[in-house]
Amino acid sequence: MIIVFGSVNVDFVTSVSSIPKPGETVLGPGYDVIPGGKGANQALAARRAGAETMMAGAVGDDPFAAIGLNLLIEAGVDCSAVARVSAPTGAAFITVDEHGENAITVASGANAFASAASLHGIAISDKDTLLMQREVPEAEQILAARYAKSKGARVLLNVAPAGRVSEALIEHVDMLLVNEHEAMVVAEGFGLSVSDPVSAAKEIAAARAIACIVTLGAEGVVGWTDGVRRAIPAFPITVVDTTAAGDAFCGAFAAALDQGFGFTGALTRGVASGSLACTQYGAQPSIPLKADIEKMAAI
Repeated sequence: MIIVFGSVNVDFVTSVSSIPKPGETVLGPGYDVIPGGKGANQALAARRAGAETMMAGAVGDDPFAAIGLNLLIEAGVDCSAVARVSAPTGAAFITVDEHGENAITVASGANAFASAASLHGIAISDKDTLLMQREVPEAEQILAARYAKSKGARVLLNVAPAGRVSEALIEHVDMLLVNEHEAMVVAEGFGLSVSDPVSAAKEIAAARAIACIVTLGAEGVVGWTDGVRRAIPAFPITVVDTTAAGDAFCGAFAAALDQGFGFTGALTRGVASGSLACTQYGAQPSIPLKADIEKMAAI
């Protein structure tokens, strides 16, 4: 089972000709209100990739909560560990340009009140995986990771949004998932001297005795584990919107591990899921199903 401890948001998305620069106003034709949040996105990705999945976090006691949880519940994600709090449900404000690139501003809202205590009612074992991101308080992440490790579970941390990872958190992490920018930020935070994202992932993995996976956009992904480099090239696609690509990768990668695939097989399915997510508009609506992931992975 995959337990995701993370954020639940409602995304307000508009298409623009170009992403606005500081002080600039850009008009869009309209906007969509779509469920999102890195935690919820990854939970949905894991579930659609075939894994039994639970979501733990917090939403507000407001109408946006139902929007934020709708697709998770519809897909069969267990949301019984999602708390209702007095703060508003988290929100993200997303502009997508004509090339499919995006800029995102996130208002944490209820996510700031997500508590690791929500995991205590879950029967976690050494067959389970805890998957986390950085849109809920790190202090609670530390408690969640420590609790999961005490039950023998595997802990995956996606360092998104980018930021330094504390010693108290990294000591409970088995696998670190980063993009090109995040890899450099994490390596710098650990005092490592690196020149590029792939060498950053290699040095992080070696220094911390963990697996480190770096996604490289159109170049695919490179993963380091036990001193071995594994690279999976990107699949050929036409990009529409990159919003949930990283989350689709993380969820499908975790799901593949949960289903018994090896490291390389899990990377391949993560890349396939992330690639497919780029071909559709929006965050959660773009996350692919297991059958489509397997079809692309077989190419």
